[in-house]
Amino acid sequence: MEARTPRPGSSVRGSDSGRPVMAALDLLGRRWTLRILWELSQAPAGFRELQRRCERMSSSVLSTRLGELTGARVLTLHGDAYHLTPLGDDLVRALDPLNAWSRRWAEEVGSDGEGDRVS
Repeated sequence: MEARTPRPGSSVRGSDSGRPVMAALDLLGRRWTLRILWELSQAPAGFRELQRRCERMSSSVLSTRLGELTGARVLTLHGDAYHLTPLGDDLVRALDPLNAWSRRWAEEVGSDGEGDRVS
């Protein structure tokens, strides 16, 4: 059975309430979703380029996530490249405090910085 794109007002994984925040958490909690958003916040990309930047995630997972994020109106396809929509830009900006927290957390727990791709 194929997962459907989470929508505010509808039952989602972990919640029957339909609250928008629960739908957003369902969408963002799916495997690879945040990585795709991060990569597209850096620069638009076509399918193959995005797959390469996401460390060669499977094409089926990438296709599913792109469909979900497009259906959620967070991404759009212009020509042969995916772009964040204005709603997607807002989402990435909303995640900025989490990025700042993760940096403080890394300092606190002694991260060596290896593989740190956060700007």
